[in-house]
Amino acid sequence: MSQSVAWLLLIISGITDVAWALATKKSAGFTEPLWAAVSFVLLVIFIALLTKALTVLPLGTAYAVWTGIGAVGSLIAGIALFGESTDAVRLTFAAVTILGVVGLKVSS
Repeated sequence: MSQSVAWLLLIISGITDVAWALATKKSAGFTEPLWAAVSFVLLVIFIALLTKALTVLPLGTAYAVWTGIGAVGSLIAGIALFGESTDAVRLTFAAVTILGVVGLKVSS
C-alpha cells in the first residue's frame, strides 16, 4: 500500500472515530440497543482502518494525527449537535491541538 492510501485510510479512520463517539453518546450508556450496535460496528471499522494504515505509516505521527482528528472532530460535533461550549479557552486548545498535529506531520 502506498503512503497516500495509508494516509487516506487514517483520515477515514479518524472520521469514523468521531462517528463512533457520537453513536456511543447516543447509546446512552449502551441502554439504546440500536445506537449500541452502531457504536460497536463503527469501533470495529475505525480499528481495522487504523491497523491497516499503521502497517505503512510511522506510529507516532500517524497516531497523533488520528487522535487529533478524533479529538477536534468530536469537539466540533459536540458544539454543532449538542450545544457544547464554544468559549475561547476550549477553542484555543483545539487550535493548539491542530497546530501540534500539523507540526508532527510536517516534521516527519
